Formats: sequence, structure tokens, C-alpha cells
Amino acid sequence: MAGGDERGTTERVLTLLGLLQQRQVWTGPELADRLGVTPRTIRRDVERLRTLGYPVQASQGVGGGYQLGAGQDLPPLLLDDEEAIVTAVALLVGAGGAVVGAGAAALRALTKLDRVLPTRLRHEVRALAGSVQSFSGGRSPVDADVLMTLARACRDEVEADFDYPSGNEVRRRRVEPYRLVASDRRWYLFAYDLDRDDWRSFRGDRMTEVAARTWRFRPRPGPDAATYVQEGVASRVYPHRARFLVHASADTVRAQLPASAAVVRPHGPEHCEVLSGADNSLDAVLMYVLLLGHDFEVLDPPELAARCHVLAQRLRTAGATISPPPDAAGS
Repeated sequence: MAGGDERGTTERVLTLLGLLQQRQVWTGPELADRLGVTPRTIRRDVERLRTLGYPVQASQGVGGGYQLGAGQDLPPLLLDDEEAIVTAVALLVGAGGAVVGAGAAALRALTKLDRVLPTRLRHEVRALAGSVQSFSGGRSPVDADVLMTLARACRDEVEADFDYPSGNEVRRRRVEPYRLVASDRRWYLFAYDLDRDDWRSFRGDRMTEVAARTWRFRPRPGPDAATYVQEGVASRVYPHRARFLVHASADTVRAQLPASAAVVRPHGPEHCEVLSGADNSLDAVLMYVLLLGHDFEVLDPPELAARCHVLAQRLRTAGATISPPPDAAGS
């Protein structure tokens, strides 16, 4: 019975704190009426908040009441599990976003959140922070339960399993999970597939019945998670693919291309390889690389080099049929 009373008091104090955060000033009777207790109980709960470090101020007279003041030293945040997960996911998405300065600010906020959360919740947030990589921003929402289960498995280095579609059937997959990777639109799990004895990436939105197992694994050396997933996504999305040597640094070209459109690999300080593709024809990819404004060479496929000559001749023909402006003709 005492345990139940203690839980009831804790829930009431948390509710009181929430009310104080919603409005600048509350009178004692107003708070008592909202919480269904006496003004004397409100006074005791206010003292509990002060003991926890919340600067609750009380003033008398007309316009007086209880007010949550600003404090320099904040006590631990009081978040339930769901709130901590949602907050952490939002910060992680912000950290991988495309808004200038937002990524650094989100990472700082995530670090502060991790520092002030109670130990139990801090472990959950830390699991996300240590198990997520990104190669672009602006992704769609993710199932928090799936994300947290996989993040815990990555953190604790334990096997995971889940149902995953393969062709016309759904199969149970057993993996060693290493990283969660966020692309433009989706979350992926980078893992070692134990049944296929090879590295794989899995779309988070296609997983069902996700569970972390108790069997621990020893991490094995492997490819970079974000690069592996990015290249895998590009190869699956585009049936026709091409590879170019661009006469510009990888950083320069990455700033010009969205991560979902191409993979950019450094090739010395002043060159890079660009891998991209298209659904139907590589002509659009060829023109896209041309419009980057750098000299380039076609590395693969060989027939694309011949296509360059065809398109170049077509452009020359188009330019030759354009009549010069009247003033140019008379000059």
C-alpha cells in the first residue's frame, strides 16, 4: 500500500510540475482543484519540487501564486521512456539534417540531454547516439520501438532477428546488428547476416517482429556502414548504372550532388569517382554529370563513352541550326 501511495505522490508531483510549466502563475486553489487535493497538499508538493531543485516561487496578494522560476542549475529531466525516445530521435534527425548549423546544435543538445537524464533513460538515448550514422537528412518518421530494439542490440552487441520479405515470402532473418543508418527517406540496419554469411542492409520499415536476442557476438571487421548502405541503395534503386572520373575533389562534388543520387569516392586530392544510375537511360546521368561544370571521363560502362560522342554531335547540330541574333548578323 505504501508503494502505491509513493507512486501516486510521484505522479501528482510530476503533474504539478507540468502545470507550472504550462502557465506563468497558478494560485494554490487553482492547482488544488486541477489535482483534486487540498491547498495544504499543494504546499507540500511544492516543497518536494524545491527539494529536487526546481525553483518554485510563491507570492502573496492580488495576482500572486506559484510560479516556476528560471534556474541556473537544472535538476535531471523528468521524461518517461516514450518522451526520451521521441526527443532523442528528433535530435538525431536534426543532427543529420541539411540546415546549416542545425546538425552541430542538435548534437550539442543531444549531449546535454544525455548528461541530465536519469541513468535508466540515459542508457536508452546513448544507445541511439552510438548506433546511428547518416549520409543525408530529411528522412521520414521511424517506428520508435523498432529503432530502440535495434539500437539496444547494436549497443549491447547481441544478435537480433526479425521477419523480412524476400521475393514472395517472408523469412526470419538472424543477424549481428552493427549500425542504424539514416538515408534521405528511410532508416536501414547495417548487419552481418548469419544465415548468408555476409554483410547486408535492411530497411527498417520492412521489418516486423523485431527482437533482440541474448547471444552476444564479437564484432568483426567490415565496411563503413553509411558507405555500404548508400552504395547498396543506389545499386538497388537504379537498374542502369555508370561510373565517372570527375576532375574535382570529392568534397566539391559531394556539395553538388544529393547523397541519394550518387556515390562519390575520393580519387586523389583533385579527382573523385562518381557512381550513379537511372531507371531507363543513362543519358540523363551523363547530362547531370556534364552540368556539374567539371571535366570528366566515363569509366563504365564502355558503351556510354560512345554515347558521349552521339550526344555531343547532337548538341553541335542543334547549335548550328540556331540563327544568330539580328544585331550579330549585321555586325
